[in-house]
Amino acid sequence: MFSRCYTALITPFGDHEVDLEGMEKLVEFQIAGGVSGILAAGTTGESPALTWEEHNQVIRAVTEKCKGKCQSIAGTGSNNTRETMQGTEHAVHVGADAVLLVDPYYNGPSSLEIRREYVAPVAKEFPQIQIIPYVIPGRTGTQLLPEDLAILHKQFANMSTVKEATGDIENMRRTRECCGEEFTILSGDDDKTFAMMTDPVIMAGGVISVASNIAPMAVQDMTTLLRQGKQAEGEKLMVALKPLFGIVTVKTQEETPYGTVACRARNPLATKTLMAILGMPAGPCRQPLGKMTKRGIDVVLDAGRTVWKNNPEILTPIADFFDVDIEARLYDRSILAELTYDQYEG
Repeated sequence: MFSRCYTALITPFGDHEVDLEGMEKLVEFQIAGGVSGILAAGTTGESPALTWEEHNQVIRAVTEKCKGKCQSIAGTGSNNTRETMQGTEHAVHVGADAVLLVDPYYNGPSSLEIRREYVAPVAKEFPQIQIIPYVIPGRTGTQLLPEDLAILHKQFANMSTVKEATGDIENMRRTRECCGEEFTILSGDDDKTFAMMTDPVIMAGGVISVASNIAPMAVQDMTTLLRQGKQAEGEKLMVALKPLFGIVTVKTQEETPYGTVACRARNPLATKTLMAILGMPAGPCRQPLGKMTKRGIDVVLDAGRTVWKNNPEILTPIADFFDVDIEARLYDRSILAELTYDQYEG
C-alpha cells in the first residue's frame, strides 16, 4: 500500500503560531512534486512542541489538502496511549489514510508493552485506518522489536508497514525475516534509503523523507527508479541528493569560554533553515529548538550551494513554485541574520 516517497512535512510557524497559509503552500508544492504522500505532525513537523489542539489542526489541514491527490499520514503517536487513541480518532474522523505511532519516548516501555499496551489497542479500536509503527530508538530510548512487529502483523490486517529508523541493517533484515515479503518497510533515514531499497533481504518500499521538503520530485524519482529496478539511475539521483541528506542533523565543534563543545542541530532545524534561505514558508523552529551556529549554517549553505551548482534541476521547482531567485538567496548573507546565533556562548 505504501511505496516511494512520503514527505515528513515541516510545520511552518509565524509569530509563534502555526502558519496555516504557509503550510497549505508547502502541501501544494509537495503535490506538484508528485510525492506518494505527506506525513503531518511527525518529528519533522515538531510534534513534541505542538499542543494536541495544534496537532489536530495541522492534521486536518494537511489531510484535506491531500484528498484525491496523494496519501495522508497523521502523526498521532505519543508516550501516552490514551492521547494516541484520541489523536487517532481525530485522524480517522478527518479521513487520513494512516497514522504513524512513534515508540513511546521517555517512559520507555519494553517491546512487549509497546505491542500489547500501545500499538495493539489502537489497531484494534480503529481497523479502518492503517497503523504504521515508527521505530527510532535513538530518539525514544526504547524499541518495538521485529518479533513483536510480526505478531502485530499477524493479528491485525491494518498493521502491515513500519517506519524503520534504527540505522541497524541486521534489525531491518530480521524484520523482513519475521514479517514476510508482503510487509512494507519504509526507510526513516534519507541517507539509508538507497541501501535499504537495494538490499535483497530488506527490500524497503520507499522512504518517509525529510529532504523531500526541499526536493520532493527528486526524492520521488529516486525511489521510483529503485522500485523499478533501475539501480544505476537511482544511484545517480542519490548522489545528487546526498548534500541534502547530510543536513538532516548537523554536527559542529563550537568554542566556548571553557573550551570546545560538540553542538548538534537536530532535525528539523537545519532543513527549516535551508528552506527559509531558499524563500520557502518555513519560519523558525519552536523552542526549545532555536537557531544554527555560524559553523552550522555554513554547513547548510554549502549543501544548498553544492546542489545548486551540480544539479540545479533539483532546486529549480522551488524557484518556479515560490517565485524566488535561488542563486541570489544562497549567496545573500543578509538573509542569515535572523537564522543564526551571533556567537555560541551568547
